[in-house]
Amino acid sequence: MNAIDTTAQAADAAARALADTAPALRAKALVAFADALTANADELVALAMDETGLAEARLRGELKRTAVQLRLFAETVVDGTYLDVRIDRADPGFALGPRPDVRSGNEPIGPVLNFAAGNFPFAFSVAGGDTASALAAGNPVVVKAHPGHPRLAARTAEIGAAALEAAGLPTGTLQLVEGVENGVAMLKHPLIKAASFTGSLRGGRALADIAAARPAPIPFYGELGSVNPVFATPAAIAARGPEFAAGLAASVGGSAGQLCTKPGLVFLPAGHGLDEAIAAAAAAEEHRMLDPRIAAGYRDGRDSILSAPGVRLVAEGSVRIDDDGQGWVTPTIAAVPLDVFRPHPDALLAECFGPITILVESPEDADYADLLETLFEGELTVAVHRADGDDVTRLVRAAARRAGRVLFDGWPTGVAVTPAMQHGGPWPATTLGGTSVGTAAIARFVRAVAYQNAPQDVLPPALRDDNPWDVPQRIAPAGESTTWGDRISAGA
Repeated sequence: MNAIDTTAQAADAAARALADTAPALRAKALVAFADALTANADELVALAMDETGLAEARLRGELKRTAVQLRLFAETVVDGTYLDVRIDRADPGFALGPRPDVRSGNEPIGPVLNFAAGNFPFAFSVAGGDTASALAAGNPVVVKAHPGHPRLAARTAEIGAAALEAAGLPTGTLQLVEGVENGVAMLKHPLIKAASFTGSLRGGRALADIAAARPAPIPFYGELGSVNPVFATPAAIAARGPEFAAGLAASVGGSAGQLCTKPGLVFLPAGHGLDEAIAAAAAAEEHRMLDPRIAAGYRDGRDSILSAPGVRLVAEGSVRIDDDGQGWVTPTIAAVPLDVFRPHPDALLAECFGPITILVESPEDADYADLLETLFEGELTVAVHRADGDDVTRLVRAAARRAGRVLFDGWPTGVAVTPAMQHGGPWPATTLGGTSVGTAAIARFVRAVAYQNAPQDVLPPALRDDNPWDVPQRIAPAGESTTWGDRISAGA
């Protein structure tokens, strides 16, 4: 038996035990994981700084976010609403003939493979949202470590596995594999039942195709990138021009632009008069990029954008490659007229991962809703900047069709860890929709099972009449079907 098979077998054995764990125990284990991360923050942040080049303040904030996310999912587990328990009582007088007792609820999907991200070494890595939501659902997780922070990944997995097992979860609940070949082999393993990924469109699509080509295909939840267009009305710029310039520069330059929610295209009125304010706000000390591969990709993408017809510089920015191949950057802001951009958008529509954005300078009567519908497929976010009296209804409706999150008078970077958050969107932002942040993320790693005329002693606890887990149960009593629709008709 090779190492991949051994890991998969351990995950499968853990899955059988985890499926029977009470919500309170699982929640306690998630809190213990969060506590362990916090207790080891100094060591973990130092490792992350050394391997990624990200700033200490950013990493400490991200580690805190990761711990809070684990605690949020602990609350989600105890709440039990995610189980979606439905109980139809047996009904001999059912409107369509006698109805059996039918009970359904969500159950763990099985071992989950999580491909860790490079740009969030805590929040989307070993202990990140995909891991937290899969564990909360009652699944063991195998994490494929990101090559950008291997020592951090190994240490986080060690700390996490120990905390989970000490809290009472089975051995094999959290495991780590390294290397591209091992990641692909694990994705193909028949004992893996779902996978998650945060990264590039090219890499995510390749893995999604592998998951779909398996003899028994599995769901692959990939977050693949986004341009995150921003639309600002003339009145918004007139009312808040300086604030807009400062917010734009901060959103583009934060963490060297290495965020999936960085705004890549900003539509605003021609003659906005913000060049000087934007250039001043974009001035910053150079920041190291995550690794040489990302730096080289950013340099090439930036060169391609700046050489496109009609593009002018607002803030030149810089790229410096050191002797180790590491890239050091400052933000670049470019601009292009809408009448130049719209006929040939392909050169400027692709995501460029790094601190660059393009201002698309548009006539005051530009139809932003039409631009969004015709130029964009699927995005993580669309931002709308408006002023009182602006009618942006059509734009907002178009945004809701194209993105998972529509935000107003703000910037898409900074994804709040809250129950209602939606971090996902139509293809190519994600492969299967859903969200990787917020409590709804747990829905990706469960599947519904219905039990018909089952004896009480064999039902899952959540479906029993005595409800030992004390979870919400939606009950359809006998006799109600003959009156379905009557109340509605009477109200009409």
